[in-house]
Amino acid sequence: MLLTTPGGASFTVTLANEEATRRLAIDIAAALEPGDLVTLSGDLGAGKTTFARALIRYFAGDDTIEVPSPTFTFLQTYELPRFTLVHADLYRVSGSVELAELGFDDLPENAVVLMEWPDRAAGFLPADRLDIAFTLSPAGGSDMRNVRCVGYGSFVPRVERIARIRAFLDETGFGDAYRLRMQGDASTRIFERLTRGDRTFVLMNAPRRPDGPPVRDGKPYSAIAHLAEDIVPYIAVAAGLRELGLSAPEILNADLDDGLIVMEDFGNERIVAGDPPAPIEERYATAIDLLATLHGRELSDTLPVTSELAYRLPPYDIEAFLIEAELLLDWYLIGTGAPATTAARPAFVRLWREALLPAIAAPPTWVLRDYHSPNLLWLPQRDDIARVGLLDFQDALIGPAAYDVASLLQDARVDVPEAMEMALLGRYVRSRLGNDSDFDTASFTRVYATLAAQRATKVLGIFARLNRRDAKPQYLRHMPRLWNYLQRSLAHPALAALKAWYATNVPAPDGL
Repeated sequence: MLLTTPGGASFTVTLANEEATRRLAIDIAAALEPGDLVTLSGDLGAGKTTFARALIRYFAGDDTIEVPSPTFTFLQTYELPRFTLVHADLYRVSGSVELAELGFDDLPENAVVLMEWPDRAAGFLPADRLDIAFTLSPAGGSDMRNVRCVGYGSFVPRVERIARIRAFLDETGFGDAYRLRMQGDASTRIFERLTRGDRTFVLMNAPRRPDGPPVRDGKPYSAIAHLAEDIVPYIAVAAGLRELGLSAPEILNADLDDGLIVMEDFGNERIVAGDPPAPIEERYATAIDLLATLHGRELSDTLPVTSELAYRLPPYDIEAFLIEAELLLDWYLIGTGAPATTAARPAFVRLWREALLPAIAAPPTWVLRDYHSPNLLWLPQRDDIARVGLLDFQDALIGPAAYDVASLLQDARVDVPEAMEMALLGRYVRSRLGNDSDFDTASFTRVYATLAAQRATKVLGIFARLNRRDAKPQYLRHMPRLWNYLQRSLAHPALAALKAWYATNVPAPDGL
C-alpha cells in the first residue's frame, strides 16, 4: 500500500517468511543506484540483518557468500559488480560524534550504504535516503514481519515506483518471478529479466519522460527531436513489426499510464562477437536484408495500439535533424575547449540545412532510428530475416531509408571495416534494385553519406553529454571510432562544404 508521508512517500508490506524478505530485497535492489543510503531500523531480531544479507547476496549473484552481522566490526565492505556496498551496524555507537572515527568520512566514492540502527546517526543523515523499518508481528507467528519503506528527497519517486512495479507484477501473474537487472542502454529505461519456472521474460520499466526546458520556439529538445515520451510508441511499433513477420518482442502485459511492459525475452546472443566486439558478417548481412525488405514495403504512418487508441509516427523533419546535429556544438565542442564562434554556428546550421534537402525529399519509410548492434539480437532458431531480433524502436519516425542503413554500417560501438561497409551497402542496393527497377542508387548513396555524417555528428555530441552531464565517461572510448566514421562520410563530394567547415572548427577527440 502506497502512503503519503510528511516529507516523503512510503509503502507497507507484510513479510510472511524469509522468502518474502528476499523478494522485498530484490524489489528494493532494482531501484538502488551508486551513492544511495538505505537505513534499516527495528528491534533486535526484527529482520534487519536478514534483509541486508538477502540484498548483498542478490547484488553479488551468489547466495552462498558469507554476510556476517557487522555489530562488532561496525563496517563491512563488499566489492560488488555494480558498485561497492558498505554494510554498517551502529548498535554499539554511543553517538554521532564517533562516526568519523569509524571511517564514515572516508567511505568509498559512490558506495551504497546499508545502515542498521540509524538513530545513532541522528542529525547526520542526508535528505535523500530510503528508510526501512522492521517490526515483529507476534500474532502472525515468529517469522512474520511488518515493514514500512519511506523515501525522502530524491527517493520519493523511486519508492512510488517500487510499490507500483510490485503491484504490476502481482496483477499480471509475475509476482513470484525472480528479477535480475539487465545491462542498460544510454536511456533512462531499466530492463530486468524475469524468471518464472523454466521460462524467462523481460520487464521494461519506462516511466513517462518529463519535458525538459524549452530550447527553441518554446519547445523542449525531446519534442523537436520527436523522442517518445511514454511506452505507447514502443507497443505500436512492436505490433507493426510483428505484423510484417519481423522479430519484435511480443508484448504480454502493459500498463500505458505507468510505463511498464512484460514482454518476450530474446536472450543474449548478439550480432557481434569477441572482446572488443567485432561484427559477425553473416549476421550483419541478415540485418541489411531485413532493412531492404522493410524499405521495399508500403508502410502506414498510423499504427493501432488498442481498439480505441492509434499512434501516428512523426516525420523525421529538418528541424529534428538539425537539433540533433547541433549537439556537436553544444556538447562535443564545449568538451574539447573549442566552442563554436558566433559566426560558426549559423554557418553550420545553414550548411546542414542545405545538405539534408535530398534526405528530406527521399521516399519515406519507417526509420527505427537506433538500428545497431546493441539493439539487435540473433535468434538462430528462426528463419531468414526473422533471425534478427529487434529491441529498440520507441523513437521510430517516418523518414529516409538510408538512416538505419548508416546506423548499422557505421555502428557507433563497433568497428565496421570500410570494406565490409561497402560490401553490405552494395548488398542493400542490389536487393532494392531487384524489387524496384526505379530505385535511384546515386541519390540513395548521397543520402547515405549525408545521414552517416549527421549521425556521427549527433552521437559525438550525445557521448560527450553522457560524460559531462551524466557522469558516464565509458562512452568516451567510442569517440575515435565516431571520428573516423565522420571523416569517411564527409569524403563524399556532395559534402565538400561541410567537410571544410569541420576541418576549420572541429578538433579531433583526444588521442587522435
